[in-house]
Amino acid sequence: MRTGIRAVIAVAAAALVLPVAPAHAGERPADGDFTIADPRITESSGLAASAAHPGVYWTHNDQDKPLIYGVDSRTGETVATLTMEGVGTPRDMEAIAVGPDGDIYVGDIGDNLDGSWDHVWIYRFPEPKALKDQTVRAKQYVVKYADGPRNAEALMVHPKTGRVYIASKREGGGSLYAGPEKLSSSGTNTFRPIGEVPWVTDGAFSPDGERLVLRSYFSAREYVWKDGRIDGDGVSAGAPLQGQAESVTYTRDGSAFMFGSEGANSGVVRVDRPDAPAASGDTPGAPRPSGAGESPAATGPQGGSATTGFLVLAGGIVLVLGIKRLLRRGD
Repeated sequence: MRTGIRAVIAVAAAALVLPVAPAHAGERPADGDFTIADPRITESSGLAASAAHPGVYWTHNDQDKPLIYGVDSRTGETVATLTMEGVGTPRDMEAIAVGPDGDIYVGDIGDNLDGSWDHVWIYRFPEPKALKDQTVRAKQYVVKYADGPRNAEALMVHPKTGRVYIASKREGGGSLYAGPEKLSSSGTNTFRPIGEVPWVTDGAFSPDGERLVLRSYFSAREYVWKDGRIDGDGVSAGAPLQGQAESVTYTRDGSAFMFGSEGANSGVVRVDRPDAPAASGDTPGAPRPSGAGESPAATGPQGGSATTGFLVLAGGIVLVLGIKRLLRRGD
């Protein structure tokens, strides 16, 4: 009798760790939660919404290969692989952004030894008009910091001025650096500190240029951007709990944040901005992107319901505790 009950407990405990099936399958609305399906993308370290292709997000591995991937948020599938030429071998690509000129900027700015490189690089190339595997000719910019070498993982391009900013990464807080008004491909581009920031793993400007979101492994804050600087202490951006939380960007219309993480089959989670209007194209009764209008805990990274998963987990715990009580009575 007791052996049989213990077997039931084992089965119930195993059920607690079974994944909840996704609530949606196949193609979904653009700009909702999605899972990066490409097995080559195991360390997605930056994320940027395409300016030319709605619903597509550019990302890259934290690696030494000059590869950029375009991922369709409707399916999670890679729809373009870009190979940069005209640049050296990347060392530690950490960030990506799209500028007002339609160019893609890639930040090869990582330095895990926090000062081992006396310079880092930014790569820049026009966003392709066609989504297909192709080679793109990129410019390479040498970057130094006015106050010496440091580690960084966040590169942001202002959508109105085109100025490039970098946030350094330090546990106790780093600095926000502004680049020159125009980057030079023939000389050194000196980035100068303009303010203090918390521990940052990525950041992005809103499409209207009036806000800046910065994230860390455990949280994210959105700041007002005024006169070329952060204004105020910001507000929570509602970052979801993720494995290695590495990336953030805005949706193309600025109505939501998209939070990404590293790892194979990593999830990208949409979190609506608190004061955001209804998603573009919404009509009464029309489907919204998964996660739209919900709290970050309401939808899992693959479109499954985390609420359902919680109920399953709670039910399993109740089942196990009940069986244990029966065991104690039988002793």
